[in-house]
Parts: sequence; C-alpha cells; structure tokens
Amino acid sequence: MLPIWLCTIIYSVVFTQMASLFVEQGDVMNSRIGKFRLPAASMSAFDISSVLICTGIYRQILVPFVERLSGNPKGLSELQRMGIGLVIGMLAMIAAGATEIERLRHVIPGQKVSSLSIFWQIPQYVLVGASEVFMYVGQLEFFNGQAPDGIKSFGSSLCMASISLGNYVSSMLVNMVMGITAKGHRPGWIPDDLNTGHMDRFYFLIAVLTAFDFVIYLFCAKWYKPINLEDNFEKEIGMEKQESDVIGTV
Repeated sequence: MLPIWLCTIIYSVVFTQMASLFVEQGDVMNSRIGKFRLPAASMSAFDISSVLICTGIYRQILVPFVERLSGNPKGLSELQRMGIGLVIGMLAMIAAGATEIERLRHVIPGQKVSSLSIFWQIPQYVLVGASEVFMYVGQLEFFNGQAPDGIKSFGSSLCMASISLGNYVSSMLVNMVMGITAKGHRPGWIPDDLNTGHMDRFYFLIAVLTAFDFVIYLFCAKWYKPINLEDNFEKEIGMEKQESDVIGTV
C-alpha cells in the first residue's frame, strides 16, 4: 500500500493551499459587499458546500449510473475515486492560477487590494471540495479495507500522515521556490506584497507536480493487486471447518 500512499501526499499539498495561499490571495481582492467586508477565510464555506453537494450527487446519481455500467455495487473502486480526486485537485490549482492572473490585471496602482471580486475564488474552492469527496473518502476506505483486521488503525493513520506530510511538503516547496526565485533583487513568486509576485506560477507548478504524480499513481494503481479480505475470511472458516471435521472423524 505504501506506493499508493506516497502518491496521495501531493494531493494533500493541493488541499493545504486552501488554508494558506487561498486566504492570502483572497485578502488582497475586493471582498466588499456593500458596507460589509467579507473575511477571506470565510470563503472556505464554498468548500464545505461543495463537499455536501458532491457527496449527494456521487451517492444518488454517479454510483447508480456506474453500477449499471460496470456491475460494481460500489460504483467506482477506491483506487478510481482517488485518481479522480487527483485530477480534480489539479484542475483546482489551474483555476487558482487563472484567478491570480486575472487579479494581477486588476491591481490598482498604489493600492494593495485588487479591484477583482473575491468571488472569483469560488471555482477553486468548489473544485477542492469536489476532489475531497473522491480522494479522502476513497483513501480512507482503501487503507481500512486493504489493511488486515489486526492493523486497521494503521490504515487510518496513513490517511492522517498523508495530510501531515502534505503540510510539510507545501512549506518546503514554498521555501524552495522563494529561495530560487527571490535571488538578487527579484521579489520572488510569493513575496509579502503579492502584487509584485507571481503566485499564479506557484499554483501552476503544483498543477504540474500533481499531473506528474497522477501518471505515477496510474502505474501504481495498475500494478497493485487488491486483497479481498472477505474471500480470505471465508477460506479461513472453510479450512477450520475441514480441520474440525477431520478431528471429529478421528
């Protein structure tokens, strides 16, 4: 399971941006609704709404549709869902990069905040929420389902470790990018003043890394042979029954 698990860390890097760079990006956008200023962090409500809506769509529409096509009562397998989650996560980074390009075009000279509305961030939050439905749910079911009964907790811990390492890799990636792009008198991609940087390039970099990770994931998923624990359990029961019959005969 470890190669599959390693491929999920990059997705956690994507997920981490929602609580970090997405908020920084929204903080320098026009967030006023009349006299009220919408906090940038509150945009995560669209992520939560996306998770709720996409979960309903998946359970009520997608699963029955795929079940009729494939005959699988679960609809999509755990590995298929995780792969879809990676693709949607990559699209979220592309959407975030496109929003940042548009934000920079609407920067008002002499001001920190762009005139572009913060609601331009809605697509990237919605896409991250949709990717969570496929990735994290599929990931948890996969590791719990493939882990033997004695180490079920190990499968759950792998999911949490993926999120933790995603945060660490994200911080390391930001430091590496700034170390390379901020040499000399250049401000770098993610400076304190985002209007002088190119955070869009960082988003696109994560999208490229996610695409590369997806290719590796395809090979790992194709190579992986899932364990049918129910069949193993039935075999063990059958062997115990045969042993008991032999002992009874003796």
